Amino acid sequence: MPKKIAFKTLGCRLNQYETDSLVSQFKQNNYQIVDFNQDADAYIVNTCTVTNSGDKRSRQAYNNVLKRNNDAQLVVTGCMATQFKEKLENENKINFVVDNDRKAQIFDLIDSYFKNEIYQLNEQERSVFSFLPAKETFHTRSMIKIQDGCDNFCTYCIVPSVRGRAISRPENEIIDNINKVLDFGYKEIVLTGVNITRYEYKELAFDDLIEKILAIPRDFRLRISSVEPEGFTEKFYSLLKNPKLAPHLHLCIQSGSDKILQQMRRFYTVNEFKAITNNIRKQIPNFNITTDVIVGFPSENDKDFDDTLQTIEEIGFTHIHTFKYSVRNKTKAARMSEQVDAKVKTARSESVRLLAEKIKRKYRSGFIGKEQILLIERIENDIARGYGQHYIPIKIKATNLKENEFYSVKLISLEEGEDPFVWAELV
Repeated sequence: MPKKIAFKTLGCRLNQYETDSLVSQFKQNNYQIVDFNQDADAYIVNTCTVTNSGDKRSRQAYNNVLKRNNDAQLVVTGCMATQFKEKLENENKINFVVDNDRKAQIFDLIDSYFKNEIYQLNEQERSVFSFLPAKETFHTRSMIKIQDGCDNFCTYCIVPSVRGRAISRPENEIIDNINKVLDFGYKEIVLTGVNITRYEYKELAFDDLIEKILAIPRDFRLRISSVEPEGFTEKFYSLLKNPKLAPHLHLCIQSGSDKILQQMRRFYTVNEFKAITNNIRKQIPNFNITTDVIVGFPSENDKDFDDTLQTIEEIGFTHIHTFKYSVRNKTKAARMSEQVDAKVKTARSESVRLLAEKIKRKYRSGFIGKEQILLIERIENDIARGYGQHYIPIKIKATNLKENEFYSVKLISLEEGEDPFVWAELV
């Protein structure tokens, strides 16, 4: 009987990319991938430590394994494993603690264990780009890692400590990875990393890389993952009109107050951020821009928060990941005075959620009667679900439709709820 492996992934798309590669490697070597809540021979928890809640959910995940199955091998990896490596290694019931630099070697580690072979993980070469192209994953879209690490050192952020300094993946490896997953049958590519607009390999900048990817003579859709508001050149703006490039960016603003942005050590003003969004929408007026917002950063007062709400409405973010500021040790913000009360953070988070919901419904309603190119991600109970090029979630009756295929559809009605799907019909 094949050994059973279960995965739990927390946090960002970069973690998802790395898990997908490991899942594919195990599958191709005749391991059986099972649900995390099922019995398995090994559990791999890919953790997040960006916020306190990330730590909490990561601990809950591996503690649930320990309570449920003491005979299984437990691997804790990811950012929390890097941040608290020594502490986790002292927890006797965790079999392996693997930091980010050696995460790609988890298959070899577990495979050697089940073959009763010795694998000296700490003697292996560190690498953040040695993940194999993923053939069989949990996703319809294929994520491609182009960059890792960050040099910005925002005052609230622990990422440079757990992901290291910025490093870019060689261009030939990226193009080769994309071609291989297209060979596997993927139709949508999502570029991911920690700070991907800082991509720079030899003479190649971020916009040059995008141009080269779009020039690959194959049928696919390219989507850019979360980006910082930097590195936007005239060349990049012109590339937005390319039909292969999805008209959606997750552009992180964090606050609509210049005072708070300065204390966060963000390298832009609100007006500079607005100039970027205006330039984007000059190219494509209905371009979808989503974002991250941190509420309750130290010294954030009512005026600062009102400025944030005003900025959200003015720019028209159609989805917002809202984070209540979380103290991270080893960051400058952890030592700042004027920490904001937890109840105030909760109230502000709710205000952002309600405003974002209103903008989202207005944006999606504006597409009723218009066409989208739908990539179907899954079909259940004769209902197909997926996303259009503007990252609008779409449902359609699944008569004779197939997963992982593009269809031209017309949007006809909007559901109720906080994150509503739009119903469509075939064109």
